[in-house]
Amino acid sequence: MTEPTPSASTTDAPLRLQRRGAIAWLTLNRPATRNALSGDDLFSAFETVLAEIDADPTLRVAVLTGAGSAFCAGGNVAEMRDRQGMFAGPPAEITSRYRQGIQRIPRALARLGLPIIAAVNGPAIGAGNDLACLCDLRIASSAARFAESFVKVGIVPGDGGCWLLPRVVGWSKAAEMALTGDTLDAAEALRIGLVSQVVAPEALEDAAMALAQRVAANPPQVLRWTKRLLWQARSGTLDEALDAAGQFQGLAHHTADHREALAAFFEKRPPVFTGAGMAPQEGA
Repeated sequence: MTEPTPSASTTDAPLRLQRRGAIAWLTLNRPATRNALSGDDLFSAFETVLAEIDADPTLRVAVLTGAGSAFCAGGNVAEMRDRQGMFAGPPAEITSRYRQGIQRIPRALARLGLPIIAAVNGPAIGAGNDLACLCDLRIASSAARFAESFVKVGIVPGDGGCWLLPRVVGWSKAAEMALTGDTLDAAEALRIGLVSQVVAPEALEDAAMALAQRVAANPPQVLRWTKRLLWQARSGTLDEALDAAGQFQGLAHHTADHREALAAFFEKRPPVFTGAGMAPQEGA
C-alpha cells in the first residue's frame, strides 16, 4: 500500500486528510461520538479540506471513511435531547442553523470535482447514510449498517436525504427507508444497490484503495467531466445531458490524455495519463 504523505491536517482534526499518491484519504475523526456530524469546526473542515483536495492537480480521487467502529452515526442525539448547538432555539433559528451548519456538508460535496468513494466501515445512520449517498461510489464492510432513521427521533432528513436517497436506490426503496427508519445490514445494502461491494472489515481499507486506484488510473480531467455529467443527470433533462456531454466531449477529444489513450491502444501498452492541458490541434 502507498505510504501516506503527511498533511497540514493534524491527527486530532475533525476531518483528517492523508495524501496517498493520487488518492486523498479522508477520515471522520471523532470516534468518541461515533463521528456524529456536529459543530462548526467539522462543517468548516469539510469546506476547507474538500476545496484543498479539489485544487490539488496531483490528486485524482478521494476516499471518505470513519475512525473507530462507526462510519457516521448522524446527528448528535445528546445535543438534540438537550436542545443545544444547532438544535437550540425556536423553529426559525433551527432552520437558520441547519442552513449555516450541517447543510454546508452536502453543498461542499456537490462542489467537489474529484470522484469520491465512501468506505463505510460501520454504522451509517441518519445523516451518516446521507453522507455516504453524497459520495459517488460506496463500498462497505460486512459490519456496516445503514438507516434513514430520522423518523425514529421525530424529525425529517434535514441534510438533503430525501433528494439523495431516491437517486441512489430508487424512489420506492428510498420511501421505505425514510418512512420506516428501518436499519439495513450490509448484505441488504448490496442487494438494493446502496453499495457496490461488501468485504470483510479487515479488508475494507485495501478494497477501497484498490477501487480508488482503478479510478485514478484514468485521465484526471475526464474523471471530473464524467462525474459532473453523472451529477447533472440526477435532476437534469435528457436534452440538458446531451448538450453537456457534447461540450465535454469536444474538449476531451483535444486533450493530450485522449491522444495517449489512443496511442496506447494501438501500441498494446498501458497508457500513462498526466492530466496535462489540451493537445496541439492538427495543422496548428
